[in-house]
Amino acid sequence: MDEQTRVELEAAVFRRLVEHLRGRSDVQNIDMMNLAGFCRNCLSNWYQDAAVEKGLDLDKAGAREIVYGMPYDDWKTKYQAEATADQKAAFEKTKPQH
Repeated sequence: MDEQTRVELEAAVFRRLVEHLRGRSDVQNIDMMNLAGFCRNCLSNWYQDAAVEKGLDLDKAGAREIVYGMPYDDWKTKYQAEATADQKAAFEKTKPQH
């Protein structure tokens, strides 16, 4: 596989992942962190890091809007639930792995 094709496939996979996560607003970030060690915010941070490496000026809010499909504060208001005691305890156990 040539480099350009690989990059195009990876970009398509990323877009599909982001669309999937936008459609699964029922899945909380803390659940993703507890199960997979990353969440939407991590994707946003990685996106911002990649942009900065390319010399682009992308702030955290802009990167989060790309991943969430809306301003982060709007997403939190619409979809984010308060973490339960069990979720918080699980996060504390797995936090060193993040």
